[in-house]
Amino acid sequence: MTNYKNNNFKTAVTIAKALADETRLRALMLLADGPLCLCQIVEVLRLASSTISKHMSILQQAGLVTGRKKGRWMHFAWSDGDSSPEARQALDWINGTLRNDDQIGRDRQRLQEVLAIEPEQLCRKQNQN
Repeated sequence: MTNYKNNNFKTAVTIAKALADETRLRALMLLADGPLCLCQIVEVLRLASSTISKHMSILQQAGLVTGRKKGRWMHFAWSDGDSSPEARQALDWINGTLRNDDQIGRDRQRLQEVLAIEPEQLCRKQNQN
């Protein structure tokens, strides 16, 4: 195994691995217009909360998103200026590449429906299932 001392190489590999999954790309694009509660992402993507949490953790480790606890709920957003230049470039590239994608468009339509529901109500509903 090659020992890479260049931190940029490790950063690039981590970001590339994070972007190499359709669900993570869809989740990233949901955050393009602003922060969302985990329950909102779960509702749009229609996957288990634990599955989405794992995907969001991978995106956080890559420096692509930030997460913060707000009361009982976890909110995610694109990383801001504090993220690595590589992460910022990756977000810009993904946004430019996928903004007009059909699946992303369907996700955005579904997100508009989900945003009409209070996050607390979504979370309670998901916890009952």
